[in-house]
Amino acid sequence: MFAKQYINGIIDEVMEYYDCIIAGSGPAGLGAAFQLLSCKPDARILILEKAEISSGGLRNDCKMNFTFPVGFPGEYWERGKAEEYLAQVEEFLKPEILEQKQFDVYEKRAARIGVELLRIRQSHLGTDGGIQLIKALVSQLTAKQVEISFGESLITAEEKDHMAVTGKREAHYGALIVAPGRHGFDFLRRFMTELGIPYADNSIDVGIRLETKIEHYPIVKDYYDPKFIFPERTRTFCTNSGSAHVVQERYTTPSGQHYYSVNGHSYSENRPPNGLVNFAVLRSVAFTEPIASGQDYAEYLATLAMLTGGGHPVMQRVGDFRLGKRTTADGLNTDLNDFRPTLSSATPGDISLALPSKFLDSIWKALKLLDTIIPGILHPSTIMYYPEIKLYANKPIFRDYYFMAARDIYLIGDGAGTSRGITGAWASGLRAADGIAARNGWTAA
Repeated sequence: MFAKQYINGIIDEVMEYYDCIIAGSGPAGLGAAFQLLSCKPDARILILEKAEISSGGLRNDCKMNFTFPVGFPGEYWERGKAEEYLAQVEEFLKPEILEQKQFDVYEKRAARIGVELLRIRQSHLGTDGGIQLIKALVSQLTAKQVEISFGESLITAEEKDHMAVTGKREAHYGALIVAPGRHGFDFLRRFMTELGIPYADNSIDVGIRLETKIEHYPIVKDYYDPKFIFPERTRTFCTNSGSAHVVQERYTTPSGQHYYSVNGHSYSENRPPNGLVNFAVLRSVAFTEPIASGQDYAEYLATLAMLTGGGHPVMQRVGDFRLGKRTTADGLNTDLNDFRPTLSSATPGDISLALPSKFLDSIWKALKLLDTIIPGILHPSTIMYYPEIKLYANKPIFRDYYFMAARDIYLIGDGAGTSRGITGAWASGLRAADGIAARNGWTAA
């Protein structure tokens, strides 16, 4: 598609033009694209994806939560509107909601000791199911003439001229949606700085991921991803069971240092179970002066963990942690320690050498409470992996309700702090698309 301009009375085809350019092919970007097409079926849309495949939140494990407020940061969402958008997400994706059993039993146990268990409607496709969903969604968009360019990154934008600059070209847009996800946190920070978009970056989630036998955390047979809220802003997050594995994800700091954050995923029921379960316990902290950037602090912690682990995440058995001693490779698979860590590249060691006590104390208190609710989670063989750090604390100052941060530039998804998870990210894409449609007078079919 080419924009045309008149120079001395002569029509000059200068560069490509799109009604909307979307940077990021995760759930936020995909949701925005489908919503724009529902308002303007012939909309010219370009989706940019820096990876060679769609690498957003639908790819790893693909668990989705359909109950407010999970995934919806309170500073940007109020219940009524969030639930309206959630209903749209559910209608489009048509998930199979998982059955929950014995919820009242676990809820009462938790309430007795000051812990909250959230009742969440959930679905789970697994990593393999998520990949199939992505392929289907991309195919649908391609059939609707949406251009999807893999291996192409947004570099910057010129607000006045409505021009996007990528690593391969320049293109004009009517609207630009930037949805880089958690991995694009640092890119988005640079992007906002270049365009003069004010933002705050002062809160982080830091924690560990536990891995144990499913018999030590049997609640997952009744509630796939139980959401426990503990005192001191500590919570469980992203539970995986069945064919479950702990993985490491690579990040790069602004100075070029590489580090790994652990994560978890599992496959669908089509894969044989391995008898293990993993989940994160995260502690949230909001900084005040003099710390200007929560991300810089989080990345400092991550690089310290890499130093401690010789370039890899650190793992420690609960039994060793209780004794105040490091875990060794020789002691990983003896006697009570009778399963092999699925993240074999992690370094046996002592997480307390790298995890500040502010976080570790809160996490250990939470785990002791959890072990009261579900006895067994603190079995000596349980593995604690560190670090697990979530970078979704960018908080832009938006110009309107629809996440417009500069003229016709919209920032959405986990990287922009407007969501925390697949369904919230998809909903933020819908909301931005609605804003673009209203601004251009497009009407939904």
